[in-house]
Formats: sequence, structure tokens, C-alpha cells
Amino acid sequence: MKKRPVVLFLCVHNAGRSQMSAAFAREIGGEDIVVLSAGSAPGETLNLEVVRAMKERGIDISNESPRALTDEMGRSADVVVTMGCGDACPVYPGKRYLDWELADPAGGQIDEVRLIRDDIEQRVRGLIDDLLKSTS
Repeated sequence: MKKRPVVLFLCVHNAGRSQMSAAFAREIGGEDIVVLSAGSAPGETLNLEVVRAMKERGIDISNESPRALTDEMGRSADVVVTMGCGDACPVYPGKRYLDWELADPAGGQIDEVRLIRDDIEQRVRGLIDDLLKSTS
């Protein structure tokens, strides 16, 4: 039985970018990958414009909530995708790191959030495609 790759999406508040990334990864990767999402300083709730933008894509993340990064998450990940957390994101030796430079949707209007969402979707599609090719 092949090992499913574990991807950790990490941003500061885990209320926008990392939540969208994780939702797309679950949708695109299905049962073939394990998806984790966390924040270095998690917010209280998800960004409502992010929830709305994802719903437009048919993905409901309204029941998700920001989570704090744990050492277990970091150690279990094969790939860690960071988004704007800079030095606040710890480094776990031996992991593959990707740093996605994405605008923060916090305080953004829905049109801005849609652009970020669409950028994330394309990046996630490329990542999942790469991961599934390398594990097959």
C-alpha cells in the first residue's frame, strides 16, 4: 500500500489563505492525500469573504475554524506550504518547503478575495499533480 503524502498549509491566522488551500487540496486530491491546515497565531473565526468566495466554487468551509500549529502536524507533513508567516513559521528538518507569496485576504473586498482564491486553486492543482505523480 502506497503512503499518502501529507501536506500542511500554514499561514498566520489560518482564517483565509491556508483554509482555501486546504479546501482545494481536499477537493482535488481526495483520498490520495492527507491535508492539514494551521496558523502560527490563529484567528478567532474564518474570514467571511473567504467563506463566500469558496462557496461560489461549490466548496463549503463555513464549519471550519482556525487551528494552531502543533509539532505533530509539522513532523507528520511531507510538504509544508507557508503563506506570509515568515519567521513565525517554524522549520522542520527534512521537510519539503514551498513559500507561496499571496496577498492576505483579510479586509479585502470579494473581488480581491476571488483573485487570491483563483491563484490558490491553480497552485494547489499543480502541487497535487506533482505529489501524485511522485507517489505513483
